[in-house]
Amino acid sequence: MAAEIAKREPKKASQKPVAFFNASSRLGYLSLNGAYSLLASWGLRLAGISVIHFACREGMSRCVLGTNPDDASQAPPCASCIDQSERLYAKSEVRWFSFNENDELAKAIRDLDLEALQAFEFQDQALGQIVLPALRWALRRHHLNDDEDTRFLYRQYIVSAHNVGREFSAFLDEHDPQAVVVFNGTMYPEAMARSIAQARSIRVISHEVGLRPFSAFFTEGEATAYPVDIPADFQLSEAQNAELDAYLEQRFQGKFSMAGIQFWPEMQELSSEFLAKADSFDKIVPIFTNVIFDTSQVHANTLFPNMFAWLDALLPMIKENADTLFVIRAHPDEMRPNSRKQSRESVSQWVAEKKVDEMPNVVFVDSSEYLSSYALIQRAHLVLVYNSSIGLEASIIGKPVLSAGAARYTHFPTVYFPENRKDFVKQAKKFLSAAKVEQPPEFVREARRVLYFQLYRTALPFADFLEAHERMGYVHMKSFAPEDLLPANSPAIKAILAGIVREEGFLV
Repeated sequence: MAAEIAKREPKKASQKPVAFFNASSRLGYLSLNGAYSLLASWGLRLAGISVIHFACREGMSRCVLGTNPDDASQAPPCASCIDQSERLYAKSEVRWFSFNENDELAKAIRDLDLEALQAFEFQDQALGQIVLPALRWALRRHHLNDDEDTRFLYRQYIVSAHNVGREFSAFLDEHDPQAVVVFNGTMYPEAMARSIAQARSIRVISHEVGLRPFSAFFTEGEATAYPVDIPADFQLSEAQNAELDAYLEQRFQGKFSMAGIQFWPEMQELSSEFLAKADSFDKIVPIFTNVIFDTSQVHANTLFPNMFAWLDALLPMIKENADTLFVIRAHPDEMRPNSRKQSRESVSQWVAEKKVDEMPNVVFVDSSEYLSSYALIQRAHLVLVYNSSIGLEASIIGKPVLSAGAARYTHFPTVYFPENRKDFVKQAKKFLSAAKVEQPPEFVREARRVLYFQLYRTALPFADFLEAHERMGYVHMKSFAPEDLLPANSPAIKAILAGIVREEGFLV
C-alpha cells in the first residue's frame, strides 16, 4: 500500500509539511494508534499535503513500550521496531534520529534520589515532570519505589527525553512544519516534541483511541483528557436518541471494546448470594475505580493527588454508614489477562492492605470478575466514581453520580463534581446520609447529549481499513484502494484534513 500511496499522491505540495511522531504507540506490531497515525498521513498525502515522519532509530536508551518492569537493565527491542518503521514508512519522507547522551546532564542526575529526580530541571525544561507519567505507565504504578532500578529507569528516561528534544528541535529547524501530529502527547517522547513545538507556536495535534471500535480521537488539546467543545444548540433528534439507545443496549450487555480490548467475555448478573446480602442493607453504593497508571490520571487528579487518596478519604464514610452496602469495583483493565500491562499497584492490594474486605458492609469485586456494573447501578442509592466513563452512563440511567476526578464529561453538567476536596467530602457525607439523592433531569439530558457527541461526532471511523490482530490490542490493515483514503470517501480523513489544514476541528 505504501508504494500505491506514493504513486497516487500529487507530486508538488502547496503547503508546509505536516510532521508525524508516534514512537510510543508500537514496537514490532501495528497498534490502533500506530494505524491511525499511518492512515492519517496517507490521507493527507493523497490530498496534496506534504508529510514527514520523525522516526526513532535507537534514539532512546530506554523507551516506554520497550521497558521491562521486571528487568530495568533489559534494552528495548530496537531492531524489530526499526524494521517495522522501515516497512510502515516505505516510500515516505522520514527524518530518523539516534541517541547521543549529554554528559553534563548524565552527571547532574547520576546521584539524585527519587524526589530530586521528580523535581529535576535542565536547560529550562522540567524533565523530571515531563517523563514522570510515562515512567508510572511503564512501571504500572503511581507511587514509585525509591530503589536503584526505578532511579536507573528515571535517569534513562530523562537523558532520552533530552535527546528527543534536541533532535526534534533540529528537525523543526530543518522542515518548519505547519503542524505536528503526535500519539497521546503524554508519553515522554511525544510530550517533549509537543512542548518544543508549542514553544515555537507550532500547532500540535494529539490522538488517542476513540470511544467506538476502530475509531480515533484527534484534538489540538491533550488527547488523554478528551477535550470536546459541543455547540450549545446541539440537541439529539428522535433518530439520534434511538441510535444512542441501541448503543447503550449493547454496552449494558458488556458487548463493547476499548483500544482493541474486549473487557467482558461474559457479563454476570447479580448472584443470589449478593442479593441476599444486599437485602440486609438500606442502600447500595457502588464505587468505580480506575487504572492507577493510566495516562488519563494526569488530568483526573484535581481534587485528590491520586485515586488511592480518594479511596482513603472514603474509608471513614464507609465505617460511618453501617446501613449502606458499598460495592468497590476494580476496573476490568487493571489486571489485563495474558499481558504485561497489569497494575503493580492495584485496588485489590489496597483492599487487602486496608482490610476493607473484612468490613461487614463492603463487597469487593476484582477486575477478573465479570459482574454486571449496570445491574449494580440500577439498584444504587448513589454512584461514586473517580473518572471512569461509567459515571456518564450511570447518569443516563438516571442515578446520581458524585465524581472525585476530572473526566471527559465533568466540565459539562452531567454529574455532581465539587470544586475541591473539602466540598467533595461534605457532599459525599450529605448524599450518603440522605434518604434519597435527587438526580436532576438536566443531568440526564446533558449526559445523553455529551455521550452521543463523543460517540458519533468526535470518534473518527477507521473500521473500513482495520481489523483485529490475533495478538490482543493490535490490528491488521484490510485490503483497500488508495482512493478509499481520499477525503471525499473517508469521513475520518475528511475530518483530519479539516482539523489540521483548515483548523476547523476534528468532527465527523
